[in-house]
Amino acid sequence: RLMADQVLVIGSGGREHALAWKLAQSSHVKQVFVAPGNAGTADNGKISNSAVSISDHAALAQFCRDQEIRLVVVGPEVPLAAGKRKQAKNHSLHNVGRKVNFSPCLLCTTQHANFPALVVKASGLAAGKGVIVASNKEAACKAVTEIMQVSRNCLCFTDGITIAPMPPAQDHKRLMDGDEGPNTGGMGAYSPAPQISKDLLQKIRDTILQKTVDGMRKEGVPYFGTYRSLGFLSIRRKTVILPLLKSDLYEVMQAVINKNLSSSMPVWFEDSAAVTVVMASEGYPGTYPKGLEITGLSKAKQLGLEVFHAGTSLKDGKVVTSGGRVLTVTAIKEDLMTALQEANKGVAAIHFKGAIYRKDIGYRAIAFLRQSRGLTYKNSGVDIAAGNTLVQKIKPLAAATSRSGCNAELGGFAGLFDLRAAGYEGPILVSGTDGVGTKLKIAQVCKKHDTIGQDLVAMCVNDILAQGAEPLFFLDYFACGKLDVEVAQSVIAGITEACKKAGCALLGGETAEMPGMYPPGEYDLAGFAVGAVERGQMLPQLERIAEGDVVIGVASSGVHSNGYSLVRKIVEKSSLDFSSPVGISGDQTLGDLLLTPTKIYSKTLLPVLRSGHVKAYAHITGGGLLENIPRVLPESFGVVLDALTWKIPEIFCWLYKEGNLSEEEMTRTFNCGIGAVLVVQKELAQQVLKDIQRHEPAWLIGKVVSLQKGSARVQVHNMLRALQANRSLSMHSHIQGKIQTNKVKVAVLISGTGTNLEALINSTKKATSFAQIVLVVSNKAGVEGLRKAERAGIPTRVIDHKLFKSRTEFDSAVDKVLEEFSVELICLAGFMRILSGPFVKKWEGKILNIHPSLLPSFKGANAHKLVLEAGVRVTGCTVHFVAEEVDAGAIIFQEAVPVKIGDTVETLSERVKEAEHRAFPAALQLVASGAVQVGEAGKICW
Repeated sequence: RLMADQVLVIGSGGREHALAWKLAQSSHVKQVFVAPGNAGTADNGKISNSAVSISDHAALAQFCRDQEIRLVVVGPEVPLAAGKRKQAKNHSLHNVGRKVNFSPCLLCTTQHANFPALVVKASGLAAGKGVIVASNKEAACKAVTEIMQVSRNCLCFTDGITIAPMPPAQDHKRLMDGDEGPNTGGMGAYSPAPQISKDLLQKIRDTILQKTVDGMRKEGVPYFGTYRSLGFLSIRRKTVILPLLKSDLYEVMQAVINKNLSSSMPVWFEDSAAVTVVMASEGYPGTYPKGLEITGLSKAKQLGLEVFHAGTSLKDGKVVTSGGRVLTVTAIKEDLMTALQEANKGVAAIHFKGAIYRKDIGYRAIAFLRQSRGLTYKNSGVDIAAGNTLVQKIKPLAAATSRSGCNAELGGFAGLFDLRAAGYEGPILVSGTDGVGTKLKIAQVCKKHDTIGQDLVAMCVNDILAQGAEPLFFLDYFACGKLDVEVAQSVIAGITEACKKAGCALLGGETAEMPGMYPPGEYDLAGFAVGAVERGQMLPQLERIAEGDVVIGVASSGVHSNGYSLVRKIVEKSSLDFSSPVGISGDQTLGDLLLTPTKIYSKTLLPVLRSGHVKAYAHITGGGLLENIPRVLPESFGVVLDALTWKIPEIFCWLYKEGNLSEEEMTRTFNCGIGAVLVVQKELAQQVLKDIQRHEPAWLIGKVVSLQKGSARVQVHNMLRALQANRSLSMHSHIQGKIQTNKVKVAVLISGTGTNLEALINSTKKATSFAQIVLVVSNKAGVEGLRKAERAGIPTRVIDHKLFKSRTEFDSAVDKVLEEFSVELICLAGFMRILSGPFVKKWEGKILNIHPSLLPSFKGANAHKLVLEAGVRVTGCTVHFVAEEVDAGAIIFQEAVPVKIGDTVETLSERVKEAEHRAFPAALQLVASGAVQVGEAGKICW
């Protein structure tokens, strides 16, 4: 049941505000009442205060019946002691509290009794020096504190059978920094507490938490709710632990009540730390003034912090102090130090007269981390274990490239090659090195790493062919900032396959992990090829080249690996991107086309080169036709080519047209369809051409000429005619084929960073898009998504849902703004609100949302967790129309994402997000173009 249940939270402090805040995030909860509540829970979105008396049991029960309360959450101890849980149970209400009456429960606890003598000693041997005789009770208590050190807290949820531990936490009782001053109810807390190791936490779980719960159940007094093992579930700990809960708190509580916690274990944010700082009144913990106005609360919220009210009330529409501990400011960041810094910024933004607070919350944990965790190579960003894993994964790949002369075994300091075993008698060694250039950028953007290795090998082995050399072995260099084993393995697998095609062994390589040198997800490649040629077969044979010799052109597979900086600039300025479909069938993307691997010519051309009929061979690489052919000619000769004699791939026609390139730019930058040229005697040209054509497309494309003074060494005739004669590449599908002028007006609703918004903005900027984003609406101020929209020149509006009493009122305000901008379609991009029924009905078939799974499977807020628990191998994302039932609208577009072994919620989420950035724009284009719409009974019509 979605957005249907009403909840009552009993209490008026920061703990109750935090509980109400977390419960209100649930899609199952319609309204959270807090009795009596405080200024922070007064008319705050789904949260509102109730004046019902919590001391009048009968009145409280009647209120629950009248408001159809489905769950009562009791915060303070006094109402529990007064029987609120029993009263709620008598009226068939679910209740979650935290009172525990201990009884013997098979838990080994310390035997104790009171004695007048004030002698303190820790258990165990102390060589006669472990006894402290205290002068009074205060001194004895101090001694106990020194012996036992600082207490920390391990809490859990339990349904009476299963326990679900929370992250360990620690609070700070003393009033002032450095744990000085009087004791208080708590001045702040942090979580998780790094001083509690995983082993200790497991021991606490097994020997204290689980054993206590089991014992109570066996004694006939089963307990369910939240339970503390080493402390109390206090205001500070609630406000520091609950923000780390990733799961739906309402669902967790229902699992506790229904005794199925084992199948619905709560999930916590990983690699995150929370710090809560308490702001107290002047004079606390003694007498203190009340009714002082509090300002700056909105500034703290704009900093991305959560401010929970503990001792506040409303007076004449203003928030004023009403207790000793007034506010708790909570920050969640990637580490404790950053969280503390952010929390302190929030505290500094809030003002009321005489406010006191600590600035060192978590200082013990920070000191512990600094002292106990010395730097390691892995801490600095280099993972030796990952590197070793990669070596083990690629060893069999490299071994598959073995050939006569070497066994291609990896792992040693150097590789060996036996030339005599390879059949050479008087060889000359030839070496070449190269890279792939910015073609890597496209591979990394497209997440396609399996073919770039062939480009690397081809660039090197095709070069040494110019000397007539057979490639014998190859070495690679893979450099990155952070090693991704799967990506590196994919790249090197491509290298090994290419080595097989080239007939050389992968003899070794280097994987360099260099933190800070490369951004995340980027890497660089270099290759080194070594070959050999017998002395009498070396090329080029310059002395044999003569006027009238014929130039044979061997086809390229496309752009190969040069000119990609210009290619990327052309794509950037065009109406397409790397995900755009190309060709008539549209079954290939532009990125795939541009990543077509470079041809390897060694096996196919080496017999021809060794035949004695070839005078020179040139690899058409960087510098195109104009720069590479002269490298194998005597200075007194040049060539004349006719572009009408060979087939120019359509990609070059598109680059020429889109880039508005000149003839010279084309021939100096690109191979224009010719990957290699051979110079042969005219009388032998036809025979050599036939030999090549058995394996590769090839043409007679020109002839050698004597150079005239001032003439170019390479003249290409009819290039522009050839480019214009070839059919321009069908880069557009039936939807993308025309530049759109009358675009559908779209509004995007957000609540946060706007990553999907950014993808939508980029796609709708293209001339071929059918949509135009005219408005971005956020229900939260100061979020990054608003700044992204403003940078793109898109109007923005902030409509704070907390200012409205109901969802319907909020949606009505949004609707008015949409009408103001004549919006026709709505995209929900991280919009954390459930839309009301009337709004959805009005905009039926006009609202698009995206869900991080392949619907109809794995609905709800924890899709990635459910996917991993189910053990499926494929997930993805789904763009669908919005219906009244959540995640139930007609499906428009889906993209699959593999689930990898060892995936966590975080790693899987990142890959699905990348798919979302492609799927959402594609779905919007389909709807805006009219290609898809909602028909009868909510079904899709194409």
